[in-house]
Amino acid sequence: MPDSRPSDQRLEQNWETPALEDIPGISRAHVAALETTDDDAVWTPNGQHLVVLTTVGRRSGTEHKVALPLWWDPEGVRVVVASFAGARGHPAWYVNLADRSANPTVAVRAQGHAYRSVPDILDGDAYRRTWDLLTADRAWYLDYQAKTERRIPLVRLPETGPA
Repeated sequence: MPDSRPSDQRLEQNWETPALEDIPGISRAHVAALETTDDDAVWTPNGQHLVVLTTVGRRSGTEHKVALPLWWDPEGVRVVVASFAGARGHPAWYVNLADRSANPTVAVRAQGHAYRSVPDILDGDAYRRTWDLLTADRAWYLDYQAKTERRIPLVRLPETGPA
């Protein structure tokens, strides 16, 4: 079933959070696997649906791909979380995405579907509502937030154009 929104997105964390220094390598391995198949076993590890997000480096101008877990908001829009497992700083993909001068759009590949998006970095009431719903389904993000002084960003990835 390609990238269909599940009726219940609640998940319990049944894996150990990897060490921060291991996360980039894990993401590269996920991207490599995701680009070769649309198999559910690859696209939905531990019950989490994934996307491959392609950003453009704000300084290098080169494309960077990262595999990220996704969650659907009540409107059915994919949301990714720039948690970096509660690291002190934002993940590189988010820093590139947040710098709109580098490239205002990103490429998104979901299971069986690809598109362009003008990302929406949530703030204010939209952030609070989405954070509350997300963490009701994915409580480990509360643990990540408790580890860092920065507010963990939430990014909506609406479909704004063809791949």
